[in-house]
Amino acid sequence: MSEVKVNLTKAEAGTQDDPAGPRPDPVRTTCTDGPDLQGSSSTDVSPSPSAEPSSLLSLPWEILTNIASYLPAQCVINVLPKVCHLLSTVSEDSTAWQLRAQRLIGSKASFPVGPREDFDWPAACLEIEKLITFWTGEAQHKARQTQAKEEERDRVRLRGPVEEEQDAAGEEELQEVGGPAQEVAYGADEGVEVVVEAEDGEMPPDIDGDQLARLRIELEDRLGDGAGELMEDGRMALNANGGQDAGLLDQNNFMNWDNEEQADVINQQVSRRPSPPPALECITLPISHITKINSVLFLDREGGVCATASRDWNVKVWDVQAGSNGTLLYTLGRQGDFSSHRGWVWCLASKGPLLASGGFDSTVRLWDLQAGGADRGLIRTGAAVLCLSYQPDVLLAGTFDKSISMYDTRAAEPLIKSLRLHGNAVLCLAADDKYIISGSHDCTVAVYDRRAGKRLKKTQLRSYLLSMSYSGSEVWAGDNRGLLHSFSMQAGSLKLLSQFDVGHTALVTGIHRSLGSLYSCSSDGTVKVHIPCAPPRTLCTLNYPACVHGMSVEDGVLALASGEGIVDVWRPRK
Repeated sequence: MSEVKVNLTKAEAGTQDDPAGPRPDPVRTTCTDGPDLQGSSSTDVSPSPSAEPSSLLSLPWEILTNIASYLPAQCVINVLPKVCHLLSTVSEDSTAWQLRAQRLIGSKASFPVGPREDFDWPAACLEIEKLITFWTGEAQHKARQTQAKEEERDRVRLRGPVEEEQDAAGEEELQEVGGPAQEVAYGADEGVEVVVEAEDGEMPPDIDGDQLARLRIELEDRLGDGAGELMEDGRMALNANGGQDAGLLDQNNFMNWDNEEQADVINQQVSRRPSPPPALECITLPISHITKINSVLFLDREGGVCATASRDWNVKVWDVQAGSNGTLLYTLGRQGDFSSHRGWVWCLASKGPLLASGGFDSTVRLWDLQAGGADRGLIRTGAAVLCLSYQPDVLLAGTFDKSISMYDTRAAEPLIKSLRLHGNAVLCLAADDKYIISGSHDCTVAVYDRRAGKRLKKTQLRSYLLSMSYSGSEVWAGDNRGLLHSFSMQAGSLKLLSQFDVGHTALVTGIHRSLGSLYSCSSDGTVKVHIPCAPPRTLCTLNYPACVHGMSVEDGVLALASGEGIVDVWRPRK
């Protein structure tokens, strides 16, 4: 899958996808609240009929909108309207926003995937630009780290055979070498050993300081060229090591090494090669769960507070912004109970201050976060709860016994209605105030009209869906084969548009789609960040050593729950 790489901090004269070829250099004036709109001279633009001094506002509208297309979307939306009324209309040009989106994703991709009517183009472009800035930079940063690892590893490999030959030759041969050369042979400069024996197989009788300096320079050049050739052979790979610090080396890379000291040498040498920090930072919550975490959910729109649900029967609430790696606020539990549930906690959903957790103990439990996580009720479902969706007026629960139950959490008898739309366990849910969309292990997707109180449509698929995201007129879902499915949703009609292979090789355990972003995670340990076009453009892939069970995204902040019992939070660097 090719990756879109756009540098938003520099306006380019043209793109590969632009059939018109190179364009003139864009205006490089910084956008501020009070810019000087007057041109430097009357010869900067074509003379106006009135012969008045030329200015930016005197340009033809087509040129003005073209100039604005090279400004960041945030500037066009938030800054230009403050300059003057005429410039405020630039952000209202729908065609200009569509051209901007096409330039960002490329001419061969279709965007949006679903209906174009009433699509919010400015918001989508703003989100796409932020996504590219953050995640393309993260991919490049990790690629640089991988290149540094490979270069240092190749240096050690080049040294290995020479060191073995010197050991076999014995100490007697080394004693014949002059003083300066002995310092080289014993490691004053490790790499020079290769050069010393490379000419005729014998150690020179004596090497003065100038010769030694020249040998060192020659060796560094040779090693640099050799490492570069090895890198071109396809050794580079992007790897996020389970949320650990991006500067650390993956210890698994050294499993086949006989000498652990060589790994220490590489770590020390890589640390001398700093690279610019990426736009994102990753923190790992100090998790106190004792086993796998099944679900993670942000509880606010800023990605500052999250909840985790685990197979240790507990639900915990975290302040992600406190301290350097977040802080545990509390573990939820009813008075007299030693855990949040009496079985695996499988799913989470929230509405305002209320948090709902569903588990294998066949219950949904309600918690009041404004009251410090106080217990607000228990709902017995009769079967294991596999998915939840909390709407403003109703709580939906999909269970192992093929049912979708609707609850009014304010009532003494909360059950409103129980729906049987499938022939097997209900694995994922998505809803709004009009419709309920559900996916089941029987490889079907069903749509239920809440207002009419009836099932509208049931679609048979070749695989079953495990995760689902519904916003606007688009539904995205991930299945058990690692594929992503896109649907359009209009007037209760769910239409399968396409399915995409984005590189997942196992269950797609989580998916999140918004106007300008698409995230997916899988039990194969991969997390992918895409632009939601057709086909999706993958910007970055994170590789974890264990299954990724779930994710949550809010305001560009990504939380991941892995099979190692940890939660990583990827967020914009402050």
